Amino acid sequence: MSRPSQPKINITEHNGVSVIQTQAHASSSSLLGAVGGLQQVPQLVPANPSSAGGKALPPSKMKKPPADKESDEYRQRRERNNLAVKKSRMRSKQKAMDTQQRVNELKEENERLEAKIKLLSKELSVLKDLFLEHAHNLADNVQPPSVVDGSSPAPNGPSTNGQ
Repeated sequence: MSRPSQPKINITEHNGVSVIQTQAHASSSSLLGAVGGLQQVPQLVPANPSSAGGKALPPSKMKKPPADKESDEYRQRRERNNLAVKKSRMRSKQKAMDTQQRVNELKEENERLEAKIKLLSKELSVLKDLFLEHAHNLADNVQPPSVVDGSSPAPNGPSTNGQ
């Protein structure tokens, strides 16, 4: 019986993942019948074995060659970065100042509202006292008619004593 030939390997890359396909060829007719011709075994292998799970790294995480600290490009990048940092710090300070100003405004408004609440509470108390005093005066002025001659007063008004 003759020796089987070496398997054929097919490598394709798709979305950063290498796909390896092997095809084993059978040389004898008995093996052809048993195997049925070609056998394909797909295998997935990351294109870059050092990357985790085949995920692409964001540009900020990619390794850059060390820059020459004397180069113009390096100095320009540093200047741009320094300006960006200053701008960011200024925005942060401005935001903190705006927030503090808003806090002060809200405190003042709160104090005004609390003073108004006190004033309105005093006014309500005075008005309640006036109302109660007036209600007592009305109750004192409207007394049940006194009983004269042992007869009860007429329900529809003062009695006319037969007139």
